[in-house]
Amino acid sequence: MTTATTRHSERRISPVFVGILAVTAVTGWATWTGFADQPGVAVFLFVTAAWIVSLCLHEYAHARTALHSGDVSVGAKGYLTLNPLKYTHALLSIVLPVVFVMMGGIGLPGGAVFIERGRIRGRWRHSLISAAGPLTNVLFAAVCTAPFWLHALDGVPLEFRFALAFLGLLQVTAAVLNFLPVPGLDGYGVIEPWLSDGVKRQVEPFAPFGLLFVFALLWLPSVNHVFFDVIDAILRGLGVSEYDASYGWGLYRFWE
Repeated sequence: MTTATTRHSERRISPVFVGILAVTAVTGWATWTGFADQPGVAVFLFVTAAWIVSLCLHEYAHARTALHSGDVSVGAKGYLTLNPLKYTHALLSIVLPVVFVMMGGIGLPGGAVFIERGRIRGRWRHSLISAAGPLTNVLFAAVCTAPFWLHALDGVPLEFRFALAFLGLLQVTAAVLNFLPVPGLDGYGVIEPWLSDGVKRQVEPFAPFGLLFVFALLWLPSVNHVFFDVIDAILRGLGVSEYDASYGWGLYRFWE
């Protein structure tokens, strides 16, 4: 279907994304080998670049699922190139999520790609398009934590181990937050097709503020404590200890 509805140039991987992958690979190598004089700098660059890669894949998953559900416009918009500069709002999709990581060690979701929902038929398809993004974070979390739950950490340098643990934490927080049924987040997008028109009209004015509402709640100590208890429980289930994630967070904030 893709070849019949989109041009090859609309599906060609962007040099911008290739560059981000290259930075991820080089800084990952520097973290593994201890090449950098300050390991925290290498961890910071590696985790940040890998986090941006996951954001690109998150948005790509939305777009690709929409394409196969009937919205062929995503190709012309550049969403299939994995170029973060093509998203509807680069500030929301890339810059703010990175700032959130630096400020609080939380993988908050970014702004989604614009899907022309009128082209798509069927409630299940609409729900799947919304779910595709956070499911990508779930997959990314499984990959990042694989050495832990596979008990394959022998020979893995400590700095790289801690970086993977922290990156896994970011992916888990992103998945959990994205699946919250809050207007403006993917979790609400999953259930929205099944709501009555009246409920959707009442909720619609709050959609632009959903992400800010979640961010504000997480600054409340009581909410933050409960939230990270849940995240820690999930990470423990994946074999990642609180010690590993905490040290990764400490290395990431090398400037402190």
